[in-house]
Amino acid sequence: MEKDNKTSERNQSAENEKKHPKQHNENENTIIPQSENAENENVEKELERLREECEDLADKNLRLLAEFDNYRKRMLKEKADLLKNGGENVLVNILPLVDDFERALKAIETSDDIEAVKEGIHLIYGKFVEFLNKNNVKEIPTENVEFNTQYHEAVSKIPAPSEELKGKVIECLSKGYTLNDKVIRYAKVVVGE
Repeated sequence: MEKDNKTSERNQSAENEKKHPKQHNENENTIIPQSENAENENVEKELERLREECEDLADKNLRLLAEFDNYRKRMLKEKADLLKNGGENVLVNILPLVDDFERALKAIETSDDIEAVKEGIHLIYGKFVEFLNKNNVKEIPTENVEFNTQYHEAVSKIPAPSEELKGKVIECLSKGYTLNDKVIRYAKVVVGE
């Protein structure tokens, strides 16, 4: 009966091998069923695909970082150029006023008509104020206004000549200016108390 059992086991083993052929794995010296080998191949293919995708994403990330760094450098250079050229543009536009002042100084020395010289100086002053306005430089109002620390610097306080002038600007000693609504020089004023 033992012979029959062994024969039966061999027959069953042979049938299983026909149904599930085994493949020899050289690395492990073990026999692996073909279905497991196919599964391993699928996992390896998926792993390789994911590696390639990861490398591709890393490459794209590196390119984006380099592109951003170049953009940042370009913006810094453009900003520096803008600041440099902005000052240059202002100076180029102010040079005609300097020429006018030089002509006025010569006229003061050679002219007998003082009224004409005064008129010329007033014209130059008007051009200069126009130049400031074109460049968004505005004068801070000081006549009959409340003292405001955001725009005024109190140089001194004097007794107010009338009750309504208390806390108001009495006299402006030095005009103040704003550039694009930012104070670039406070008005120096005398305040009534």
